[in-house]
Formats: sequence, C-alpha cells, structure tokens
Amino acid sequence: MIRIAHLAGLWMLAVFLAAPASALTETERVELSRVSAYLSSITTMNGEFVQFGPYGDRTQGKFYMAKPGRIRFQYDPPNKIAVIADGDSVLIEDKKMKTEDIWPLKRTPLKFLLDDQIDFSTSDKVTSVLVDPDLIQVVMVDKSRFGGGKLTLLFDRASAELRQWTITDRQGLDTSVAIYNVETGNRFRKDMFKINYSMIRLRRIEQGRN
Repeated sequence: MIRIAHLAGLWMLAVFLAAPASALTETERVELSRVSAYLSSITTMNGEFVQFGPYGDRTQGKFYMAKPGRIRFQYDPPNKIAVIADGDSVLIEDKKMKTEDIWPLKRTPLKFLLDDQIDFSTSDKVTSVLVDPDLIQVVMVDKSRFGGGKLTLLFDRASAELRQWTITDRQGLDTSVAIYNVETGNRFRKDMFKINYSMIRLRRIEQGRN
C-alpha cells in the first residue's frame, strides 16, 4: 500500500502537461502564468515533505531537485525508500524489501516537472482554478494517462510557490503531499541523483537464481 502511495506521489508531482486550456478568466490565466513562470525560474530546489496516504498512513522525508531531469525523494526511517531521477531514468528503491523499480524518465510524467520550462497556463487538463487572497487552487483531470485521476494543486498566491498537492484516484481515494522549508539555488553533491545500474543488474541476477 505504501508503494502505491509513493507511485501516486510521482504522478501528482509531474502532471504539468502542455496543451490548450479553455474557459479561464483573465485573472485565472494571469495567476497560472505567474505560477508557471516561478516554477520555470527554478534550477534547484530542496526541502522537506509530508505525505498522507489514502488509508491514514503518514510518511515524510526530504527532497532535492536539479533541473533538467533530476530529483530525489528520501523518506525518513523506518521507511527505507528513495525515489531518484538521474536525467535518464526514474528509480523507486525499497532497501527493506530489496526491490527496485526503474523506468525511462521520458516515459514517466515526472519529466514534465523536471523540464527547464513549465507552462500549464494553457493546459486542457485544467478543469477549475480558484483564486483567493492567500491561495491559488488548480484542479487538473487526466482521464487517459497513467490510470487517470484528479490532481489538486495549492500555491501561495503572494509568492506563487507550490505548497501542497492531492491526487484523487478513480476510487475516490486521496493521497496528499505538503512541502515546507523549501530552499532554491543550492548546490548538491555529485552523487545525489546517481542510480547504480550495475548494482541493480547484479541484484536481479541474484534474485533470478533464487
């Protein structure tokens, strides 16, 4: 169940799809453009996150992002899970279960978040935008890709910074992630986004022998 929540978290973070939007007011379009411009201006970002699963499970940890193409979610103990994108692939590693799931980055929705330029102000996935004095809420629905579902994004209106996202799946189950203590412009060590492909191949060979 926790593994499903981690996979959902990837989808939540990365559904910024570029396509024409419709029925937006001028205020909504302006706010979406502000949010897109802010996200596109970021080259590196790091901070902490708290994830709430659909069955009451709560996980947390730290995240690190370096565009283009690289991100790492490191979950706090007792979870031994890391999600890493190195520019080419995305790995979900569970050291406790001794499992690794890996995909080409270009075949995952995560690539949209990690692009140099992000613009969902013209997305046909946006179904509603709520602008109030403190927050901008953006609801996106995807019926065709990655199992479908509804994505709700919350931004701080003053700064245009992303604060939280929630995905609602086809069964009506929610998984939410809130980020905080966010910093931008930091440098990370060279191995922060490294995927050890040789080790993964070796483990799979050993598992095949057992």
